[in-house]
Amino acid sequence: MSFLTFFAATYFLLAVPGPTNTLLATSGAGIGVARSLHLLAAELCGYLLSIVLLRTTLGPIVSDIPFAAVVLRVAVTIYILCLAIMLWRVNTRELRDGAAVTFGQVLLTTLLNPKALVFAFLLLPLQVGPLELLPWLGVIALQILTAGAAWLALGATLGRGARRLGHPEIVTRIGAVTLVAVTGLIWIQSFLSA
Repeated sequence: MSFLTFFAATYFLLAVPGPTNTLLATSGAGIGVARSLHLLAAELCGYLLSIVLLRTTLGPIVSDIPFAAVVLRVAVTIYILCLAIMLWRVNTRELRDGAAVTFGQVLLTTLLNPKALVFAFLLLPLQVGPLELLPWLGVIALQILTAGAAWLALGATLGRGARRLGHPEIVTRIGAVTLVAVTGLIWIQSFLSA
């Protein structure tokens, strides 16, 4: 894969709505971009840690034991559905008083994000060692930060619009529905590829 193809594919993947992007947009909507910037560090750590873990440990296990992939998918599904319930229940006062989305939630969600699988096994070159992988990871890190910031800004814009309408909870409810839809898509894709 050429560098240009890698760069474009990575940005496209990061731009697609998913669990992490939903949480970033929800935080941007609830407390604004400036107060949500720390979540970008959680997203970055989550993706990079997930990629390294997948390439070094989980990848061989999941490929050798197909049932491990099912267990992992069920665990991710349960976690994302719990996040959806939490977002649905956020009330207007909680949105005004502080972050509805925490650093730990973004970190764990990103660690479990299926996009990390695509980075680890499809977009990054498989035949290179850890040192040769560092420039590629540097590019992904920059893209994660800029795409995440765009999701925060989008959420902040949507949040202002929802507050003008008098219904700030609309954004968290949309986030909850999006998380459930993403979970459904993960399962549909799993059944179609099986």
